[in-house]
Amino acid sequence: MESRILLIYTGGTIGMKQDPETLLLKPFNFRQITQEVPELRKFGFLIDSYSFNPVIDSSDVKPAFWVRLAELIEFSYDSYDGFVVLHGTDTMAYSASALSFMLENLEKPVIFTGSQLPIGMLRTDGKENLISAIELAASVDADGHPYVPEVCVYFESQLYRGNRTVKYNAENFRAFRSANFPVLADVGIHVKYDMEYVRHPKIWGRKLKVHKKLDTNVAVLKIFPGITPQHVQAVLSIPGLKAVILETYGSGNSMADKWFLDALHDFTVNGGIVVNVTQCQAGSVDMAAYANGAVLKDAGVISGYDITTESALAKMFYLLGRYRSPDKVKEVFGRNLRGEISKN
Repeated sequence: MESRILLIYTGGTIGMKQDPETLLLKPFNFRQITQEVPELRKFGFLIDSYSFNPVIDSSDVKPAFWVRLAELIEFSYDSYDGFVVLHGTDTMAYSASALSFMLENLEKPVIFTGSQLPIGMLRTDGKENLISAIELAASVDADGHPYVPEVCVYFESQLYRGNRTVKYNAENFRAFRSANFPVLADVGIHVKYDMEYVRHPKIWGRKLKVHKKLDTNVAVLKIFPGITPQHVQAVLSIPGLKAVILETYGSGNSMADKWFLDALHDFTVNGGIVVNVTQCQAGSVDMAAYANGAVLKDAGVISGYDITTESALAKMFYLLGRYRSPDKVKEVFGRNLRGEISKN
């Protein structure tokens, strides 16, 4: 039985080609994808395509876009074996993180990819990223189950868990990094899966459940030397604010100024949620390691462990949309739901 893959073009550099007259980049017609990438004809399976109209610059991505994408996958889920989402790189880590939480009981690959150069340019990285992402989405084991039935990001020969990625390079072809979790597959002459790290269902055949209610009453507060009480209060006093992703130093440390700790304490005792994530590219929050981390815990701040800011934000949107109780949100946030933290 041939595999069926749905290629979803949302926007981004990968789907652009240069107008020969104006030299401006514009989206090409994805219904003619095999004209742009004739190599796709060599695959022995069916590839359908769907293009957002209008396409979306990834810098314009909003939660409503995630809902629309999740609904498309939900609608098409039983008709396809895997999904490849072509997406701009700037917010790809946010979108992949969000979809990982929104798609509960996922048993099929949803692979995000894109490119740093348009697919119509001579030195493009888009063709390899597209071809390999499709192959990965269609690959199954001896039992007919997908090798990687989760939301992923594929870029420059590596397949990452989506909610572990960050975009760390604006110019290099290797634009993404997963500093706190190994890659799920290396793609060279052969595809080498690291099955130890891939999440597989304990029981196959569960119905996909799509969570579409997202609560965006969340702010990101990055501390820095010289941050003022006015700055902190301006964030914490945002009308309707329910949660803050607090980007701290090192292993979860911040200044221990009384005004700062009092502001956090006042926010948390009144039902606000503050999650501690590190500003570092790699490593985990440990609020017991130093005194300047312990005082945050005393102020009611909870640990984000080794979660990325992108994933923490998406996870909080999802949990606030699902639960009314701040205590329940805090309790569930500490669980490893989709492989986003290194915690059982």
